[in-house]
Order: sequence, then C-alpha cells, then structure tokens
Amino acid sequence: MGIIRDMQRVQARQAHDAARTAVVRQREQNRRTTDLALAAAQQASAAADERERRRLYAEARAAEVDQANAGLSSHLDDLDNLLLSTLAVDDHIDLDRFKKPLVVPDFDPGPLGRPLPAPSWESFAPPPPTGLGRKVLADRHERQVAAARAAFADAQARHADAEQRRLRQLAAREQEYRQQRDLVAARVAAYNAEVDRFATAVGNGDPTSVVEYFGMVLGNSVYPDDFPQHYRLAFLPRERHLVVEYQLPSVEVVPAVKEYRYDRARDVIQAVGRPAAEVQSRYLHVISQLALRTVHEIVEADRGGLVDLIVFNGIVDTVDRRTGKTVRPCLVSLRAPRAEFAAIKLRHVDPVACVAHLDARVSAQPAELAPVRAVVDFDRVDSLYRDDVDVLADLDNRPNLVTLPSDEFEGVVGDLFTIMGLQMGYAETTGDLAVWTAVDPRPLFGGRVVVHATRADHVGPDQVRTLADAVARVGATKGILVTTGVFDPAAHTQNGGRPLELIDGSNLLTLLADHSRLQARIAHA
Repeated sequence: MGIIRDMQRVQARQAHDAARTAVVRQREQNRRTTDLALAAAQQASAAADERERRRLYAEARAAEVDQANAGLSSHLDDLDNLLLSTLAVDDHIDLDRFKKPLVVPDFDPGPLGRPLPAPSWESFAPPPPTGLGRKVLADRHERQVAAARAAFADAQARHADAEQRRLRQLAAREQEYRQQRDLVAARVAAYNAEVDRFATAVGNGDPTSVVEYFGMVLGNSVYPDDFPQHYRLAFLPRERHLVVEYQLPSVEVVPAVKEYRYDRARDVIQAVGRPAAEVQSRYLHVISQLALRTVHEIVEADRGGLVDLIVFNGIVDTVDRRTGKTVRPCLVSLRAPRAEFAAIKLRHVDPVACVAHLDARVSAQPAELAPVRAVVDFDRVDSLYRDDVDVLADLDNRPNLVTLPSDEFEGVVGDLFTIMGLQMGYAETTGDLAVWTAVDPRPLFGGRVVVHATRADHVGPDQVRTLADAVARVGATKGILVTTGVFDPAAHTQNGGRPLELIDGSNLLTLLADHSRLQARIAHA
C-alpha cells in the first residue's frame, strides 16, 4: 500500500503549506520592502541631497536585517511548536477514503453515431419537358428518367453499404468502449479490494500490515524541511508492543545565530551568536517534543487498540566533530504504556518535564552527542523476543517507482502529466511499456500527444523509434518517453525528425517533486 502512504503524505504536506501561507507572505513582503528600499537608494541622483541618499541606504540595510531576523524567528517558532502543531491534526488514517470511485466517461460515438444522409430521388430526377416540344421530347425524357433511376438505385446501394460499414465500425467502437470500461472497472475494483484487504489485515493485527499502517502514520507527519524523518518499526503482536527507532535532527537544527544587527558606522551586518547554553536547552526541547509527538501520533492513530506499549528510541546519525567519525548515539529513549500516555494533557505540559515524568533516558548533553542506553535496543529485538512473531521494517516513506505495482506506476505517471495540463485518457500496457494517447488542450500549440512510460534500466534507440512511429501513426504533435532508468547516448539521435521529449529517472523524480509534490525514489534491484 505504498501509493496510499504517499498520497496521505502529499495531502499532509498540502495542509502544512496552507498553514504556512501567512508566514510566506510576510517574508515576501519583507523582501519587497528591502528591494524597494535598495532601489530607491540606488536611483537617487548624484545631485540629490546626500543626507537623503544615506537615509534610504540605511533603510534598505535595516530592512535586510529585519528580513533575516524574521526568518530566524519563523524557524524558531517551528521548533517551539513541534508538539503543539500535531495536536490539532487527527492522526488516524481512514483507509476507506483512499478508495477510488469508478469514473468512466459516457460513450461518445463521434461521427459514427450519425446515420449517413440517404440519397434523395429529387436530386436525381431529370426536369420534365415543357413547352411546345413536350411530346417530341417525351421519349428522350423517359430515357433520362430510366438513367436517373439506375443512378439513384446505385446511390442507394452504395449508401446501404456505407451504412453497414458505419454500423459495423460503431459496433466495434462500442465494443472497444465496453472493454475499456470493464478494464477500468476491474482495476478500480481490484484496487479497492486491496484497500479493503489492507484495512482488514490492520484491524486483525496482522504484523506486516500493522507496521505498514504506523509507517503511514509517521510518514504523514510533516516536519520542517531540515528534519531527516527516517524511522524503523518493529511490531510484537503477542506483547502488543511497537518499537520505534526515529532519526533525530542534529544540533545544527537550532540556529547558531541569535540575531542579525546592522552596524551603521562600519556598514556591515553582524551575526550575533547564540549562547551554547541556549543551543543545548533548545535542542533538548526539540528532541523531547519529537519523542512525545511520535508517541502521541501512534496512540491517536491506533483507534483499534492494536498497541499497548510504545518504545521510542531517538537516535541521531551524524559526524562527531571531535573525531570526524560517523556516530549514531541514542539521545532519548522511553517506554510509554498506552493508557498512561493517553491520560497526559500534552497541550499544557513542558516537553522536557513530561519526558522525565515518563522515566525516559535522556542525554545530559545532547548537543555533545552524549549517548544513553536504549530501553530496548532495536537491533536486538529479534533476540529479546525470540519466541514471538515480530516484524521489523526499515522505512523510507518515499515510494520506490521501480517496485510499484503496474497500475500504481501508471497512476503516478498519468497524474503527473494531468497536473501538467494534459488530458491523459486510458493507459494501454504491453509488456513493461505503458502507452497513453493524450491531448494537449492549448490552442495553437496543443494537439495529440503520445506518452510512453517504461521502467527499464536502460532505454536504447529502438524504444525511441517506436515512439516516433506512434507519433507519426496518430498524427500527434509531440511524443514523450519516460523511464525510471537512463537513455543510451544513441537514443537521443533516433527521433525520426519528430518532436520527442525524453525524460530519464532523475528528471522524472524532479517533475514529481515539483508538480505532484511527490517525493519518490528509484532503487533498481
């Protein structure tokens, strides 16, 4: 159910972005103020009053300092509200809302739905003779009528043949439509059945599904961009324990600069350092909030009562500045019984004091990476619970495009180009190649677009020629070839003179991040 997890994360990121709109607007306003002030100072003519020029310049520099300090303040607000920001979010995931509705457009026969106009005798009948020569011309008229009747009969026969062809083509198109409709219905039904299966498995406490579900919950939690958000889970169904190893941000997440000041006399912007004691205190506050937030999200999401106890180990994967070696010390470790934790009023607690109340083991000097012994060593879960059935998962919440089921990969690609403005239609799959005949609705520049998507490691000139042939066959204005791999050098020279665009795996990831807000990965076996 990786695609569901990703969809959930995209929705959470969108909600987070909406909440940050006011902050972004304020930053943009500060930037505009700075730019305008600088522009005003630069445009002051040499003949202008020197005092006014200096005033405008000082205002510009002050605005620059204000903007930098606003950025610091905004980041600190994010850190201070790590716990409070999640309390307004319902962390339970209603899997039913990921079911897809069956949306099939009505059958459109196009011109085939209109009967061909039948020939009319009036358009074949010769005009009757008139005047004094009527009797003389009667024989000729009869011959003309006979010829017209023969031509009319021939036209009727040809019309009947054409109508039969139209009806056969209409029936074939209807059959194709029904097949496509049934195919879409089958895919939607299969997908929805998989959602039901997963929801049932979670409700029944299936270990693999439980780990996947809580992985979705943690992946749904939106943190500042400089948080690593990597975690490992182990579920022990007999004890009903969930063990979480969560990667903490390093101490650098706390800004080393306390504030910026402008020295008018020297015309420099100075960075005032943050005292080491404040960095230590703020970092302890951050990791304490993160521990409480993670446990809270699991408890709130667990409406089925699957977990009785949560073990949280917060580790940091960083470089020890004293030795230059990579280290992974555990800085906070706690064991939280569900019932006890649920009774805590998190909105009113001091996070550091609350973690101490839970008898957590917390580093005395987290900024110096002083470790504590984990309550349960995640890497020893197997040996500690040897008699139990346990499931461990090292979770990277980014979906792997290579291992997605075919219909989910087609959905990712189809949704991407739909967001980018194409009308995608249905995908047809042949082997490892998914094919769309899309429409670019833009006037002048639009038209039919052929999209091919493959998950091959290497794409050579043959696949490019296949796309070029498809573009020519349907009279498309453009062809797009997408792959999760790379293009061989010769592939770029095989466009057959057609307007083709080749998108490799790296560019595909960038497009997904920029347009679909989907952070994905490509990991070939």
